Amino acid sequence: MTHVLDQPVKPAPTVPYGAERTARRRALLEWIAVHSLGVAAALFFTLPFVFVFLTSLMSDSQALSRDLIPHTWEWGNYRKVLDTPGFLTWWRNTLLYAGLGTVLTVVSSIPVAYALAKFRFRGRNLSLMLVISMMMLPPQVVVIPMYLFWAKQLDLSGTLWPLIVPMAFGDAFSIFLLRQFLMTIPNEYLDAARVDGCGDLRTLLKVVLPMARPGIAAVALFQFFYAWNDYFGPQIYASENPGAWTLSYGLESFKGAHHTDWNLTMAATVLVMAPVILVFFFAQKAFVEGVTLTGVKG
Repeated sequence: MTHVLDQPVKPAPTVPYGAERTARRRALLEWIAVHSLGVAAALFFTLPFVFVFLTSLMSDSQALSRDLIPHTWEWGNYRKVLDTPGFLTWWRNTLLYAGLGTVLTVVSSIPVAYALAKFRFRGRNLSLMLVISMMMLPPQVVVIPMYLFWAKQLDLSGTLWPLIVPMAFGDAFSIFLLRQFLMTIPNEYLDAARVDGCGDLRTLLKVVLPMARPGIAAVALFQFFYAWNDYFGPQIYASENPGAWTLSYGLESFKGAHHTDWNLTMAATVLVMAPVILVFFFAQKAFVEGVTLTGVKG
């Protein structure tokens, strides 16, 4: 025992100063390279918005020049846009379309996604394949028969209801995304709720929905962005009635009426984009989390 304790302890190997300095320099260069790419990508996506915003604050004559910075900050351009006849009506219609459509899509898609994710029944895989097939079907394929149905049979042309009402019957992409997210919830939680006496509906409301908030938030944001930016649908169903136009379709008319007033056109564009940017800014954490977790298990 004494012999073992008396053995000399070997010193820890030391890293040469030159090698350590080289490693630090390499780490610094890697950090600079990664962050430089990040800054370049951020500028690539941000500079167009900055250009639009700066142009919206220019005078009529300067907006047609090569100047990038306004000589005088014309905040009154936004007042002129808001005072344009019909602009606030477009805002109201867009909020109705995007807000009500998002609520209907989420409420109608959750039960279907829950059944496809957690229930075992004959034809489940076939139902899932039908949902995926609907995702691959372009809307232009069915636009003619759908228009004839809403316009000729129900006499709802010139309104946004042909776009809002179908959202009460679910959306293929929303169902699929929610189903993928619900697959990540362990079945043990559902089994424990059933043991405590919860039925399927109560289990969905009390257990599944609180755990599925990130996925629901992602689906809601996707649907809200789609409805807010939708141009094709309002053009088909609401083009004949200016009182039913949305911002995306009304902006085209505004640009045609002010084709030389680029400052006013850019101001209108900023007002159209601002709500979407603000919604994503405040909900980006839930959005990213929901989109990330949908691919964990499928």
